Amino acid sequence: MKVIFYGTPDFAVDSLSAIIGAGHEVLAVVTAPDRAAGRGRKLKQSPVKDFAISRGLKILQPLNLKDSDFIQTITEMDPEMQIVVAFRMMPQVLWSIPQKGTINLHASLLPNYRGAAPINHAIINGETESGLTTFYINEVIDTGDILFQDKVSIEEQDTFETLHDRMKVIGANLLVSTIQKIESGAVIRKSQSELLKADLEQEWRIAPKINKEFCRIDWHQESAKVYDHIRGLSPYPSAYSILKNPDSSTTNIKIYSSEKTEIEVGNQKPGTIQLLNKTNIGVACKDFFLNIKSLKPEGKNLMEAKDFINGYNVDETYSMI
Repeated sequence: MKVIFYGTPDFAVDSLSAIIGAGHEVLAVVTAPDRAAGRGRKLKQSPVKDFAISRGLKILQPLNLKDSDFIQTITEMDPEMQIVVAFRMMPQVLWSIPQKGTINLHASLLPNYRGAAPINHAIINGETESGLTTFYINEVIDTGDILFQDKVSIEEQDTFETLHDRMKVIGANLLVSTIQKIESGAVIRKSQSELLKADLEQEWRIAPKINKEFCRIDWHQESAKVYDHIRGLSPYPSAYSILKNPDSSTTNIKIYSSEKTEIEVGNQKPGTIQLLNKTNIGVACKDFFLNIKSLKPEGKNLMEAKDFINGYNVDETYSMI
């Protein structure tokens, strides 16, 4: 198959590699423009671009997907199919070009968790199962006809990072299988609208883009909810809280890992700090204390709780707000 691949982050690299490994001809790779990043504001290439360069592939980085010159370039390449993995929304004039359509790989079991951050939200909501879906792109994001799906278990200790890394491999294999079945004509399309109508009792969730305010921890929730919130954002974009010091000054703290306990909070206010021992920081939630394992104060490196306790002389006069 002659294909054009669209993708930007690390999640998409395994898919592109698998497509090449399966013997398909990648006419071009379309990825996000280089962006200034870091304190030096140096231009940074996307992971997909780095990989494409290593394989000598043609790279396109349009600012506007509706640009007439870009559309003409894609049209003249005459791809049999376009493949999208973790890319921005495409206009109809672009996704309707190939004869065999434009397909997308999405990191959820659609129609559940439509949106930009399905892996994060599945963990945050305490799900025990997620999966991958391949589907045809249409005019409304994440709503096209489903092709194939593969389920993935979410373990109690999974973080965004661990689940992401498993799913990108499983997704790449599903994508290659989907392409082969489209090529052979062995495809039955399933309408998402029909799935929604068929199971009205199902609680269909969404997965919107995550902003900074969403990442802030609410210690008034049950400890299990806070635990899921932290691991669903670890290591990126990371959950955070604000440490209130004895002199009432504050420090932003990113929290990367935690552990549930059975230590009841009693009448302690949510956010109250209790040193469980010399190496563990307990923070009061609605029901139990949550044991904070690793964290990163603003402007500092990631550290274990014991190093934070020693370095900041943390005691029970501190609190999280």
